[in-house]
Amino acid sequence: MPTAQTETRRSTAKRAAAPDAIKLLKDDHAQVEDWFDDFEKTNSASKKGKLAKQICTALKVHTQIEEEIFYPACREAGIEQDMMDEADVEHDGAKKLIAEIEAGKPGDDHWDAKVTVLGEMIRHHVKEEEQRDGMFAKAKKADIDLDVLGQQMAARKQELMKRANGGAKN
Repeated sequence: MPTAQTETRRSTAKRAAAPDAIKLLKDDHAQVEDWFDDFEKTNSASKKGKLAKQICTALKVHTQIEEEIFYPACREAGIEQDMMDEADVEHDGAKKLIAEIEAGKPGDDHWDAKVTVLGEMIRHHVKEEEQRDGMFAKAKKADIDLDVLGQQMAARKQELMKRANGGAKN
């Protein structure tokens, strides 16, 4: 049975291994974009269904950690209200489309189109966050401890992914 000291060492090692907040978010972006590319390339209904499930789960978790941890830190650091508000609205639109995708299945009317449009929305959102004068660049310049934020976000992401996968390890 692990001791409290062993658990503390494991916890410290996990924190040390966590990427900074922006790297974590960019890694999520790249993964989801790859899945959207795979979705567009396949004709297999079962593969489309599996990819859509992965995409939707990843995006729900990603938006939640941004909204709970990253965006509030950006707002507190003084990143423009308009930029932050636009990101919130983009998240809301994505969440509505995700709910429609999850309520359907491959072969349903407009189901493929919904996944494709979600991909377009997400690519637009990612471009805005990652561009030279975007939110990530502003966060790097602001007084935000991106390492601590990354640790918090990684821990929350792990918790949410575990819950999304029915308690199973991801």
